[in-house]
Amino acid sequence: MVLDPLTLIMLAVLAVLIFFMFRNSRKRQAEQRELQSKVVPGATVMTNFGVFGTILSIDEEENRVELESSPGTVLTVHRQTIARVVEPVEVPADAAAVTGEPEFGERLDETPNDETPDTKKSDD
Repeated sequence: MVLDPLTLIMLAVLAVLIFFMFRNSRKRQAEQRELQSKVVPGATVMTNFGVFGTILSIDEEENRVELESSPGTVLTVHRQTIARVVEPVEVPADAAAVTGEPEFGERLDETPNDETPDTKKSDD
């Protein structure tokens, strides 16, 4: 049996696709295991639908999590709806100093105070 070059290329592409499919699957499983290890009572989390809250309790048998979104408001959600654990952000000490220069992407107000940008002058 003789294999032509086109068949060899197609088999090689198929092998590469299968490799990346298994690699991505393992990566997703590792991320899910890491997330589940961080989901403990007292952790601040965000759900898939954008609600932030603190975990009060976890029911392993029912896969339910009691989440306090605001003081006195307790939501019961499925454990799989927890998208991520919110970690507190630390601000570096030198970031508090303001240099006076605009940040990247920040707009500067270049219009003078006595003239509005919407006025048009006519040539009449």
